[in-house]
Amino acid sequence: MTLFKKEISHEKTVAVFPGSFDPVTVGHIDLIERSAVVFDEVVVAVACNQEKTPLFTVEERIKMIEQVFSHNLQVKVETFSGLLIDYLIKREAHVIIRGLRAVSDFEYEFQMALMNRKLAPGIETFFMTSSALYTYVSSRIVKELASLGGDVSDLVHPLVEKKIKAKYSS
Repeated sequence: MTLFKKEISHEKTVAVFPGSFDPVTVGHIDLIERSAVVFDEVVVAVACNQEKTPLFTVEERIKMIEQVFSHNLQVKVETFSGLLIDYLIKREAHVIIRGLRAVSDFEYEFQMALMNRKLAPGIETFFMTSSALYTYVSSRIVKELASLGGDVSDLVHPLVEKKIKAKYSS
């Protein structure tokens, strides 16, 4: 007896990892790399959020992520605005990847997953727990630490660290 019924398909499985990625951290990188083991293609979808004041422009964030993942052809980087579900439908993707750092993340993410399922029943949310090394890492903490002159070298990719230092030195 099988617990899950899956039709055999030769279509590639596309998963979307949405976020602001301002900046992309080692926690994000870890989740993206681990997702690329599970899915045929991982689209890092950089959100255009007009309500936030980002450190980096959308274009800068996309370029940084593309450079960090230039070695991995499974990872694509795009931007979107509006409803995530509309973007997934247009992109013909059926999976949303969400990272969970702590139990407190789960409540919000669970509500969002249920709302997304209501809006588009064929789209699933795939929760991934952060690696223990990265549970405390967030873009907000990286920016705050960097703005005060702190060392962020173990929180971001070296290329991203260089870009952060350039932003705060100007």
